[in-house]
Amino acid sequence: MIGLGLDGYDPDSQHDAAVAFRVRVVEDEQHIPPHQHRKGQLILALRGAITCEVENAMWMVPPHYAVWIPGQIPHSNKATPGAQLCFLFIEPGAVLMPDRCCTLKISPLVRELILTLATKTPAQLQLAATSRLVDVLFDEVPQQPQEQLQLPVSSHPKIRMMSETMATEPAEWQTLAQWASHFAMSERNLARLVVKETGLSFRRWRHQLQLIVALQLMIGGKSVQQAAQALGYDSTTAFITMFKKGLGQTPARYVASLSTTSR
Repeated sequence: MIGLGLDGYDPDSQHDAAVAFRVRVVEDEQHIPPHQHRKGQLILALRGAITCEVENAMWMVPPHYAVWIPGQIPHSNKATPGAQLCFLFIEPGAVLMPDRCCTLKISPLVRELILTLATKTPAQLQLAATSRLVDVLFDEVPQQPQEQLQLPVSSHPKIRMMSETMATEPAEWQTLAQWASHFAMSERNLARLVVKETGLSFRRWRHQLQLIVALQLMIGGKSVQQAAQALGYDSTTAFITMFKKGLGQTPARYVASLSTTSR
C-alpha cells in the first residue's frame, strides 16, 4: 500500500492497458495539488472519502463510489485522514469510458477486480491470466451507473469564496442575503451570478454542497444529528428531508449502505 502521491511513481511511464494501486492517505499527503495524466484515472474510495476538484466542479467520492477522470484533465485531490483508496489508471483507447468526469457507483464485482489488479507486480501484469482479468474489468467498468455527487464551481472569485467558505463554515454562511450583504450587491444580481457560473439556483447549489459536506461528516463518524447541526439546520427532520431529496435515501440508510470493511 502506497501514499496518495504514489511515492514518485509516474503512471504514464508504462503502457499497460490497466494498472491499479492501493493507497493509504497519510497526514502530509491529504491534499495533492493540480496535476494531470495521459492515462484516464478511476479513483475508488475503500474507506473514508476523497474530494476531487476537476473542470470547475468538486466531486465527492464516498465508499462504493469512484470518480472517473479522463486523461489530460487537470485535477486536485483532497482526502480525509486515514482514507484508503484505490487508483486505477487506464491507457487511452483501451476501453470506452465517459469523455467527461463523472461519479460512478461501483459494483462489488468491479471493486474486487480492481483490488485484485492492485496486487499484481509489474511482471504479473504481463501474464495471460492478468490480461483475462483486465478483459473482464473492461467489460464491466463502462456499465457502472453514474451518480450526481458533484458541485459545480467556477474560477469567479465570488463563487470560489462562497464554495470554500460554505464548505468549511456551513452553519455560519447559509443564505443568499448573507452573501449579498458581504459582497455589497443585491440578492437578485448575486442569484443571477450563481446561475451563470454554476448552472444551478443558489438554493440547489447550496443543497448540493451540503450533501457533500454531510457525507464527509458522517463518513468521518458524525451522527445524523451532529451533521445536521454542523450544517446549521435547526431541525434534524429538515436536514433528512433535504438529504433524501438529493440522494434518494435517508442519511442513516445511505451511510449504512456505504459502510464496508476494507480487505
